Amino acid sequence: MAGIFVAGTDTGVGKTAVSVALIHYLRSLGWSVAAMKPVAAGCSRHGGALRNADALQLQRAASLPLSYREVNPYAFEPAVSPYLASLIAGRPVNNQFILDGFRALSEQADWVVIEGAGGWFCPLAERETMADLARQLELPVLLVVGLRLGCVSHAVLSEQAIRAGGMDFLGWVGNQPQAEFTLAEENLADLRHRLEAPCLGHFPFRAEAPEAATAGADKSSGFDGDTLLPILRRLIRSVTLPPFECADKPTNF
Repeated sequence: MAGIFVAGTDTGVGKTAVSVALIHYLRSLGWSVAAMKPVAAGCSRHGGALRNADALQLQRAASLPLSYREVNPYAFEPAVSPYLASLIAGRPVNNQFILDGFRALSEQADWVVIEGAGGWFCPLAERETMADLARQLELPVLLVVGLRLGCVSHAVLSEQAIRAGGMDFLGWVGNQPQAEFTLAEENLADLRHRLEAPCLGHFPFRAEAPEAATAGADKSSGFDGDTLLPILRRLIRSVTLPPFECADKPTNF
């Protein structure tokens, strides 16, 4: 198996839409795909259980019949940073449990697509961020750049941070979350000039709700297959998994 960690330049930049599109792209090539959103804040209660809208989209997109807990091990109700949400809930995030969950999924599928939360340094614990979890998973990173005011600075800073952490930075995609941003093409050109990693695709603004936008026949469109496919073939041939250790089950279900 192989895996990809989908990071974002910030919150609300379209990580879920791109992750779902990536899952469908991988499936269109004949691979089996599992999905994971390890930590989600801003969850709602359904039948007494916390559920996150993004995680539910990932669960439905995966080619395997995964349980919600496998997709989203840590679900928190407050719509704040995962660290603050875990403090409010009294349930600290155990990264080893996430690593074990990833290992279990990796034994079932050709690919595991993992969606992070917030930006690269989104807090997970008192001294740990999403960047630390990505490093522990040892997965290559795909960066979603939200095409909006400030995106060039956010993208350059994110790329520098990812590379400084010693990560395998696959490339980036531009996603336009707001209709009123009228200079998307100009910013894409500037990003291609300033970022070292390749552009793997462009997802223009979609007027539909996020669920509808990923439910159409063109759900994998937006990726540059000529650039992305050779990268995927390289990854599937060179995989290392994190060590497997049994961790205590989280208590937030």
